[in-house]
Amino acid sequence: MARVPGTTDGRTITRADLSEAVYQQLGLSRSESAELVEMVLQEISAAIARGETVKLSSFGSFVVRSKGERIGRNPKTGIEVPITPRRVMVFKPSNVLKSRINGTPLAQDD
Repeated sequence: MARVPGTTDGRTITRADLSEAVYQQLGLSRSESAELVEMVLQEISAAIARGETVKLSSFGSFVVRSKGERIGRNPKTGIEVPITPRRVMVFKPSNVLKSRINGTPLAQDD
């Protein structure tokens, strides 16, 4: 995929940037592009909220994990405090994405 126009290294990519990229790549109107990006993000968010794993081929997976209650420590005072159980989302990049980030060729299976 081509770089989003106007982005620089270390810059945060926004919904507007994604919409602009869809607009330029697919030729949809700007409003249609924004709607498409919003629909995709809504669907991903809804699936994650339901506790489902979202796997995007060649990109990675968004996984919801349940963390149990545990004892934490206030680093300033050293006092122990209970940390309540909760669900957290983690992102696991695919091997393809890891290779792109590191600039290494993906190993081929024979």
